[in-house]
Amino acid sequence: MKAIVLFSGGQDSTTCLYWALNEFKEVLALNIQYGQKHQAEINAAYAISKLTGVQLIPMDLSRIFSLIGNSALTDKSTPFSDVSMPHPKNHDLPASFVPGRNLIFITVACMVAYKHDANHVITGVSQADYSGYPDCRKSTIAALSVAVEMGMEKAFHIHTPLINVTKKEEVLWAKTIPGCMEGLAFSHTCYNGQIPPCGECPACKLRAKGFAEAQTIDPLIERLNK
Repeated sequence: MKAIVLFSGGQDSTTCLYWALNEFKEVLALNIQYGQKHQAEINAAYAISKLTGVQLIPMDLSRIFSLIGNSALTDKSTPFSDVSMPHPKNHDLPASFVPGRNLIFITVACMVAYKHDANHVITGVSQADYSGYPDCRKSTIAALSVAVEMGMEKAFHIHTPLINVTKKEEVLWAKTIPGCMEGLAFSHTCYNGQIPPCGECPACKLRAKGFAEAQTIDPLIERLNK
């Protein structure tokens, strides 16, 4: 019962990490750096891993993603004021879309799981309340699961506990998971990397909306206001 959690330090992956700690005997956290414009989320991942005592495995894939580009999250030439604009290569997607990010992340997580004799991989993707990314869909994860199992000849269980969960439901669920709200107090979501969060980017707005609808004070905001 060993699991690898794709752990960014954000709200979703933090919730998944605490869920995994209550579900599996041994948990490792994989933090993938992909050339994000800021360090805040990575710092949050280290802080929460220290809080939980979970081993954090850092992996720098920023060189790969620098060659891919085409995202407001990684391209320094694209200001975050333009995040709400359509993606330059597909106007049906937001400018923050990183082509293939979750496909690469999950495949790499399975590679790490293979090394550590783990059969379980956890990712916080959601198709219920998200920014419109096609690699967050249940059908995409199902197809990828088949591909990695065939490609490695190893049975992997790719868990997506938030796949059909809205941000409101996620907050309510997090309140029932031991330690999760404490961990969320150190999580980071803001696309702009601001502390306190900017409150204006899509990620900040989605997080704030979820806590408001759940009638719950965001533990991050509560900690920063002390």
